[in-house]
Amino acid sequence: MTQPFELPSFYVPHPARLNPHLEEARTHSTAWAREMGMLEGSGIWDRADLEAHDYGLLCAYTHPDASAEALSLVTDWYVWVFFFDDHFLEIYKRTNDREGGKAYLDRLPLFMPADPATPMPEPTNPVEAGLADLWRRTVPAMGEDWRIRFAESTRNLLNESLWELANINAGRIANPVEYIEMRRKVGGAPWSAGLIEYAAGAEVPKEVSGSRPLRVLMDAFADGVHLRNDLFSYQREVEDEGELSNGVLVLETFLGCTTQEAAEAVNDLLTSRLQQFENTVFTELPVLFAETGLDPEGCARVLAYVKGLQDWQSGGHEWHMRSSRYMNGGGAAAGSGGNWWDAYAIGGVGTSALDVLRPGSPGGLPGGMGELGSLSRARAVAEEPAPAAGRDPAVRRARSHAHVPFQHVGPSRLPEFRHPFTVEPSPHLEASRLHTGEWAARMGLLEAQPGVIGSGIWTAEKLADYDFPLCSAGIHPDATAEELDLTSDWLAWGTYADDYYPVVFGRRRDLLGARLQNERFSAFMPVDGGPVPDPANALERGLADLWRRTAGPLAVEARRRFRTAVESMVESWLWELDNQAQHRIPDPVDYIEMRRRTFGSDLTMGLGRLSRGQAVPEAVHESGPMRSLENAAADYACMMNDLYSYQKEVEYEGEVHNAVLVVQNFFNCDYPSAVRIVDDLMHSRVDQFQHVAQNEFPVLYDDFGLDAEGRALLDGHVRQLENWIAGIDVWHRDCRRYGEADLRRHFGLEAEAVPVTASAAVPAAAVLAEGEAAGGEAPAADAPAGVAALRLGPSGFGTAGARAPFGGAVPAAAGAPGPVRAAVELR
Repeated sequence: MTQPFELPSFYVPHPARLNPHLEEARTHSTAWAREMGMLEGSGIWDRADLEAHDYGLLCAYTHPDASAEALSLVTDWYVWVFFFDDHFLEIYKRTNDREGGKAYLDRLPLFMPADPATPMPEPTNPVEAGLADLWRRTVPAMGEDWRIRFAESTRNLLNESLWELANINAGRIANPVEYIEMRRKVGGAPWSAGLIEYAAGAEVPKEVSGSRPLRVLMDAFADGVHLRNDLFSYQREVEDEGELSNGVLVLETFLGCTTQEAAEAVNDLLTSRLQQFENTVFTELPVLFAETGLDPEGCARVLAYVKGLQDWQSGGHEWHMRSSRYMNGGGAAAGSGGNWWDAYAIGGVGTSALDVLRPGSPGGLPGGMGELGSLSRARAVAEEPAPAAGRDPAVRRARSHAHVPFQHVGPSRLPEFRHPFTVEPSPHLEASRLHTGEWAARMGLLEAQPGVIGSGIWTAEKLADYDFPLCSAGIHPDATAEELDLTSDWLAWGTYADDYYPVVFGRRRDLLGARLQNERFSAFMPVDGGPVPDPANALERGLADLWRRTAGPLAVEARRRFRTAVESMVESWLWELDNQAQHRIPDPVDYIEMRRRTFGSDLTMGLGRLSRGQAVPEAVHESGPMRSLENAAADYACMMNDLYSYQKEVEYEGEVHNAVLVVQNFFNCDYPSAVRIVDDLMHSRVDQFQHVAQNEFPVLYDDFGLDAEGRALLDGHVRQLENWIAGIDVWHRDCRRYGEADLRRHFGLEAEAVPVTASAAVPAAAVLAEGEAAGGEAPAADAPAGVAALRLGPSGFGTAGARAPFGGAVPAAAGAPGPVRAAVELR
């Protein structure tokens, strides 16, 4: 059968190693599968199928240092999970039997009791029999925290198969963000990470198991495993099985590109996720160890776990190259020289970037350093083809640190923000505007903080321009006057703090000061209503006042949930400061997931719930459809904000945290192309929001047996999120925070102003070029008068190689950065 695309060159920075107990594991797993009823007579596999798949080889490659006993047990787990996948496909996916599939899945948690002494029911099929046996053999060696985490990841793996089944029934292909999130659950890599802890004897200490660094390591590992699998399994899943849950198909559909181009883009994302893994190991784990005071044994267990994740990536790749289950013939990866691994390179996780120093790459600069945009490993050209322009992993890593800040980019380009939601603003808007101005002045937000250089970031004029009550009036149209004042004050406080951190802490690289400030914030939000310390600055004074007014009428659990939302937001600002210190444009997946936090999505959505009183039940709120609904809404609003704030952040603030800039960096494309991609992505998210509300929520109601009151409560939650989207849209359109003239006024640059027709941002259709006299295209007809026309070069997916690299967000000429605004002007 002809392959649908050539496999790309993979980033595999570490060699695969083979466990010496392979044959014992093969023999054991075959006997075990037969004993569980998975072979002859199962209707799914026979012995020849199992031998061809060779899960013993998979586990021997992915767990090279495991003991013979541990390797056999881990291999049994993989035989079980692949049998489950094929069994569910044959019995429920091919027949589109969701009801039967749900009943089948609902029984499986009974075979994973948190207390090992809990009796299990009698198994009725090979999947249940296998799970019961494996659970009994595994859990005695592991602690309670591991058992809870591993049972959860197993349930996710099993239950989210219904999501795949629902998409097949609807003929629906997920959008890229939705796919990454759901693939982690259905793809099983978090589950694999749990088995790594077992096989390596490296159970992650409870003190750090829920931290951001450990979460990112597992997520990046999972994404790497799944994206790699998608490349190898595209032919089997999409062409043979009619599967719609494949990353290549998702990007092929979203980008409207060829299958080969989609495969290359998936591989680029795989590389980015692995480099995110490495960055987390070296920049976040040391801080985590110090902050938590983890003892040497605990640190060693975490690092052994990291090594196990690393071994799994390399071993999993090797197995995919050998297994008959996958497409693995032809393409750059098929030969011995097809992977980004050099036996003579410096070793160790994360050190592959040092290979940019190796001389000898064609096109490198004198001295062997290599030119940004053409960095290359030394390689035997006869054995391994040169990578596509900009796709060398070393180039990708270097490019994420090479952005030139404060470049002139001109007014932000805005697409049409298409959504069907409308809202009538609160009648208390004008009164709330007066209140918020008075409150901000009383809290000290409008003056410099004593002894803090650069802290005078807001004035009364700026606050009036930002008009936070306008946003509150849209997202909470039914709020009372008191409620609207409270939510307007929260928006003012959160935005002030978000502006304060990069100026006061970021420019001085005062990461410790920011962490200490975050620790003090928690003291001003006592869940039990106890006393708070004396405020030391406007941030603390404002938070103490807001918490007093907010927490009073709330139940203890609601207070705890709201406090967590605030803490999550302020903690995410430390992530931004860390990237700022590294001068690093974030990985796209990490950016989207952290952007929800930096934007304060949970906080502002929570404000809407305060005015409604009754809360969504916890089990329903944590369900897949609810998280999908809220994440889709948050992503739409976050990307809208990034489109409006592009000029403010990139040109005036020197920021690296903006979705448009992240897309430019990832695809190595120009500004207009990045705007189009962000526009497509944000509207795919609002389409998903509507899909979940219309198609998944009715099923959720049935699954949880909700009565009329419960259904009305969730319907109200959907309407509140619709108001949230519409209100944020109105605020961005009508406030005076992002327009060109407003930025010059706010940053004190009126004297430099060039003639413009309005302070509004530039429509996306206004593609600027240098003009026909200079050999470029004429400015678009709707480009604002007085704005210099700039050469942008070719645009669109796949044209990055035709443009000079690192010319800035909007180059003034091919290959040359645009004007750079001096940072000293930004006060």
